[in-house]
Amino acid sequence: MKRVGILVSVLILVFCSLLLFADGPSKVMIGTWKLDPAKSKYSGAVPKSQVARLEEVDAALKVVSDRVEADGKMTHFEWTAKFDGMDYPVKGDPGRDAVSVKKIDDYTLEITNKKAGKVTTTIKAVYAKDGKSRTETATGTDAQGKKVENVTQWMKQ
Repeated sequence: MKRVGILVSVLILVFCSLLLFADGPSKVMIGTWKLDPAKSKYSGAVPKSQVARLEEVDAALKVVSDRVEADGKMTHFEWTAKFDGMDYPVKGDPGRDAVSVKKIDDYTLEITNKKAGKVTTTIKAVYAKDGKSRTETATGTDAQGKKVENVTQWMKQ
């Protein structure tokens, strides 16, 4: 009986250590990324441009992005999220107010976007092993309920 208690204690210690030293963003993710609209496919209006700055903050991913919409309107949004699948606030993006992120491996993220508590889109972001490009595949519906099937190409600056 004593051995079971010791084993349970060790397992709890290992689990807590894994949470404490959780993996942050990999080095290939960090940097300034520019959307290549010509190489991207959108089910709706194509933005004229977008630049996203990704950085690590306390083992979380911070994203600051500036987008010029198809109509020329500027959109600035920001979010910071840990890779724990929990919801984190998005500021400035009219299409979403929360995001959750899961790290699949050092080159792949799964990002879930929400508006008013409802999942709108899911993004699979795949980073090239050389760290020079990434492809994002977004599926779901936008805040207005229209189908979204976007594949975007990004280049590291």
